Amino acid sequence: MSTAQGARARARQEVTAAIKEAARGQLAAEGAAKLSLRAVARELGMVSSALYRYFPSRDDLLTALIIDAYDSLGEAAERARDAASDAPPQARWITVCEAVRGWGLAHPHEYALIYGSPVPGYSAPQTTVRAASRVGLVLIGVVRDAHQGPGLAPLPLPAELRPEAARLAADLAPDLPAEAATALVAAWAQLFGLVGFELFGQFNRVVEDRETFFRHAADRLAAGVGLTRS
Repeated sequence: MSTAQGARARARQEVTAAIKEAARGQLAAEGAAKLSLRAVARELGMVSSALYRYFPSRDDLLTALIIDAYDSLGEAAERARDAASDAPPQARWITVCEAVRGWGLAHPHEYALIYGSPVPGYSAPQTTVRAASRVGLVLIGVVRDAHQGPGLAPLPLPAELRPEAARLAADLAPDLPAEAATALVAAWAQLFGLVGFELFGQFNRVVEDRETFFRHAADRLAAGVGLTRS
């Protein structure tokens, strides 16, 4: 790459980052449903036609913000897993869950973008799936380590759920028991529900010591997927 090409690439990266930052500010002020390329362009002192060279539509900008948010959350979960690599799987699970909660509390508007109400008229493309899967893959990895090490004690399944459990296990984690795969999907949903309830006010005047409450809930989720205290 020539010097001129390198300078152009860096300039494009800088403008792209500035557009995203302005868009995140708009998310915080107005919400995702009111995200406007024209408003972002005005804030940056750009003509809207110039911004369209970076993001052809509002949906393209939304997709970029969604992928960034999922990647940031995934990185937080992966760092927590790695920092607790010497801990037993049950303790590592709780550490990862607490990292998810910590990220949500630190980035409430981005959490709302990826786990809040759907944006009217927007459908997330397949390109978001890899980033969206990162936290789930971390949790699956913790359960896999337990399965290959100290063992799992998942709760038994009712007979009518076994076909669906087998399908989930085949799709998500073929090397895990179907009971564990089913419990993982439920725990994944409950984890983000717990964080969302805290962020969006459903725990107001209900739960006061939220950190202790969350840690206990994460411990119960660990037990549900078959992780036992060592």
